[in-house]
Amino acid sequence: MLLSEIVQATDAVAATSSRLAKVSALVALLHDLEPDEVIPVIGFLTASPRQGRLGVGWRGLANLEVDHASSPTLTALVVDAALERLAAADGAGSAAVRKAELTGLAERATSSEWDFLTRVMLGELRTGALEGVLLDAVAKASARDLATVRRAAMLSGDLGVTARLALTGTADDLAAVGLEVGRPVLPMLASTAGTPSEALAVAGGAASVEFKLDGARIQVHRDGDDVHVYTRSLAEITHRVPEIVEAVRALPAQRVILDGETLSLDEDGAPRPFQDTMARFGSEGAASTALRPWFFDILHLDGRDLLDEPLATRLEVLDRVAGDARIPGIVTDDPERAEEFSREALAAGHEGIMVKAIDSPYAAGRRGKSWVKVKPVLTYDLVVLAVEAGSGRRTGMLSNLHLGARDPDGAFGEPGGFVMVGKTFKGLTDELLRWQTAHFPTIETHHSAYAVHVRPETVVEIAIDGVQRSSRYPGGVALRFARVKGYRPDKQAAEADTIDALRALLR
Repeated sequence: MLLSEIVQATDAVAATSSRLAKVSALVALLHDLEPDEVIPVIGFLTASPRQGRLGVGWRGLANLEVDHASSPTLTALVVDAALERLAAADGAGSAAVRKAELTGLAERATSSEWDFLTRVMLGELRTGALEGVLLDAVAKASARDLATVRRAAMLSGDLGVTARLALTGTADDLAAVGLEVGRPVLPMLASTAGTPSEALAVAGGAASVEFKLDGARIQVHRDGDDVHVYTRSLAEITHRVPEIVEAVRALPAQRVILDGETLSLDEDGAPRPFQDTMARFGSEGAASTALRPWFFDILHLDGRDLLDEPLATRLEVLDRVAGDARIPGIVTDDPERAEEFSREALAAGHEGIMVKAIDSPYAAGRRGKSWVKVKPVLTYDLVVLAVEAGSGRRTGMLSNLHLGARDPDGAFGEPGGFVMVGKTFKGLTDELLRWQTAHFPTIETHHSAYAVHVRPETVVEIAIDGVQRSSRYPGGVALRFARVKGYRPDKQAAEADTIDALRALLR
């Protein structure tokens, strides 16, 4: 299959907000794939190449200066082979190898193909072809039962492998995919509620109310002394977390699959900031920061699969296995007790709480609302410093906002100026996109390669989950999970929140 056909399909997916239309475009694409193209193409569609980390960053791609092809000739398999060589480049001279490989690929791609490949390699495709949409398309293209396709994807931990099995195998092959100790499972995810009482109402009765740690998701598989630790995205990090491996080897089980989180603690036993945990995850060598695991679910124990059992049963088993490694939680149907437990979680330095229906099985993704997270939302009035052109469905519009906080004393620049604290394109409705596309060119100061820079006078209300330390921005902080609440034409830039207000959120 030509790469241009994949680009056309993703453009069609990005151009519509209709789930049915997205599925239809993907079904047409899947029907035309050869068996050996399925896994690579699914990786392209999800901006998750099957090779994993490619060693390619934004700077390396931005610095390429090439003339693109005038007509499409690249195929999916040729691109996949090039990505394989990129991922394999290592050691002395690897930077030159990667640059040569990228240059060759860019020269063979048309400009639209290269834009697509750049976003795939950076994990920023944003077409709306989320895994749930793709699973629907795979089921329809293969004429397989959707529930069976979803379950196979969860238990195999690989959407590409599941798609190939559905499209080229039999119904029995798909149904035969089972839970295996040592093979990571796609994780169950949570929806969001504004308050503990609201979350408890969604659960519809008694629920497990648990601390929501500001840590990193882990999934641990043990078979005897053989232990494997995986991240939320199912990347293996066993060699980086020996303390977690040893903790799991000490548990009273021989074959077990556990779901949980990990974070590092300070000298007083309080949780360290999230980025400290993530820095520890990224460390290949010895680290002074130790990680501790906390487990909140168990999927298998010594020959017994548990993921179809109700949560109440799984928690009983987890209590016996995990001991003090069990994440703190209570079972209640009382909104006041849930509110009180939420305050306890926040006082202990954690993000908030999770509320889980006590009768729910374990199912990958956000199927239904069996798990609900509740975290306090912070809002700040910031100033737009620049805005980037959109892509995909937002092509032709100005989308990603560069956000600044007021620096009244000039601690990080000019007195009375603004210091950048992050970017966001989340929360922008079609109406807001149209408005800002018309508005910002009227206050433009200059253009750079990727952004329209504007006078710092437009105030926007931004919701965040907090901040983290950052060496990228002069103020030393970056926003976490920023999203637009709305513009504030009633406010002047001089009324925007200050960098000191944001820095005060650092623990």
